[in-house]
Amino acid sequence: MSYWLVKSEPFKYSWDQFVLDKQTFWDGVRNYGARNNLKAMKKGDLVLFYHSNEGVEIIGIAKVVKESYQDPTTEETAWVVVDLKPVKKLKKTVPLSIIKKDNRLADMDLVRLGRLSVQTVKESEWFVIMDLAGEKIG
Repeated sequence: MSYWLVKSEPFKYSWDQFVLDKQTFWDGVRNYGARNNLKAMKKGDLVLFYHSNEGVEIIGIAKVVKESYQDPTTEETAWVVVDLKPVKKLKKTVPLSIIKKDNRLADMDLVRLGRLSVQTVKESEWFVIMDLAGEKIG
């Protein structure tokens, strides 16, 4: 299994809306690095849901339920989406300010590649985030 992070501005698509929708396709990605990450996602991979611009925090966990396919919002074949469904809201959100202060996360894409909207998360980083969120592991 691999781990990922997706970013969404809450005023455009919030965690609460995601939960209400029960599932969504992750569209609108127009960066080749982020697109390549979408293409690499596999069914069952876990995804951190991050509120950007407002909140600026990891708020929940999602799961990939359908692997990449043509983005239905454009006819340009370069762009893809994946289907995600919410798994759970974190017990405690994990703000970017906390992530940046934690030396164990210094190499995390979220710290190094702040603008990338779909990012990889190393397994070790996933477990640090789960610890910071007060989530039981294992």
